[in-house]
Amino acid sequence: MAIQYERLRNWHFDDRTDRYSTQDSILYALTLGYGSQPTDEEDLRFVYEQDTLAVPTRLAVVGAPGAWTAHPDTGIDWVQLLHGEHRMTFHAPVGAQAAVTSKTRVARVVDKGAGKGALVVTTRDIFDAGSGQPLASIEHVSFCRADGGFGLGDEPLAPLPAVPDGPPQHTVLIPSLPQAALLYRLNGDLNPIHALPAMAAKAGFDRPILHGLCTFGMAARALLKTCCPTDPARMRSFSVRFSAPMYPGETLRVEIWRHATSVHFRAVAHERGAVVLNNGIAIID
Repeated sequence: MAIQYERLRNWHFDDRTDRYSTQDSILYALTLGYGSQPTDEEDLRFVYEQDTLAVPTRLAVVGAPGAWTAHPDTGIDWVQLLHGEHRMTFHAPVGAQAAVTSKTRVARVVDKGAGKGALVVTTRDIFDAGSGQPLASIEHVSFCRADGGFGLGDEPLAPLPAVPDGPPQHTVLIPSLPQAALLYRLNGDLNPIHALPAMAAKAGFDRPILHGLCTFGMAARALLKTCCPTDPARMRSFSVRFSAPMYPGETLRVEIWRHATSVHFRAVAHERGAVVLNNGIAIID
């Protein structure tokens, strides 16, 4: 079945409320590599149970609608789907524990043309379940590699800015474990291409790849460490384009350019020199 624009554009998502604990926030931080230096007091604030700080991007894994694109009525060949971009805006500090309500909708369906794929943009607004206070807004861009050419479609999002010319002002190296993808799955993303070699091969990879949102969170860790190590609430937004897969066991090299509150970045699989995250932009006050 091919994509039917109207059906996909009006796809229904139930609102959902999720609770997460301090232990969940610690687990998320550990899957990003926090705690690898046991004497790093700043990092320990994110992985110790007293006065725990939350990595703001942990809301990326709370209340997401799951593998809805695998439903046959979407018309999407989900095995060929890749995460294209992820854009987060934070409206309030993210707590280490909370109950949150998520409201998701399909905001755009973009036809790139026959043989060129399609983009599906979902918007998820997250609120404190008790007070209704807005906490974050997320735009999730899915690249449906096998699904272009259906005709009717929306305009794409405005492109993320390129990183500046010249050498970065800061470079942060973050190693990952060989079992990093298996650990990151404990945050709720159970896509088998991150665990099963046969499923990774069907998607065109020679072995299981690391979750895009894991590299996303690792890059956020690098920016927090560089720009606001003890006050993650200063991060107001964090957006990036996924440009290539990273494999578990590789080192992520995050290159950072800062100008006032705007922080540009990209991330490279250090051993291969492959840019895995590009056009990164964050606002840190």
